Amino acid sequence: MEIYKEFHFEAAHRLPNVPEGHKCARLHGHSFHVRLCVVGDAKEPSGWVMDFGDIKTAFKPIYDQLDHYYLNEIEGLENPTSENLARWIWARLKPGLPALERVEIRETCTSGCIYRGD
Repeated sequence: MEIYKEFHFEAAHRLPNVPEGHKCARLHGHSFHVRLCVVGDAKEPSGWVMDFGDIKTAFKPIYDQLDHYYLNEIEGLENPTSENLARWIWARLKPGLPALERVEIRETCTSGCIYRGD
């Protein structure tokens, strides 16, 4: 069974490796949406895979590093594409949340990334 918990954060970034003149090379911000998916058995007596609060607790230190920050200034996010952001979150979250199955990032209503680990 798979469950998920969603988070939202605001952050600014620019993409330094896009072609000259590309609009994403300019400083801009997004209302990022993150969905963390966890897999496991819904065991009794709880009947759940995991307490959603435990997912929130595991993600909080990462969330606190991202919300209302300039992503390019965060170590490891010098090129903060959605893909790199998903990998960055995975690398920090997976050790403490071993049941993590995937990280989904949406930077706009219509654009995003799904990362399932290496």
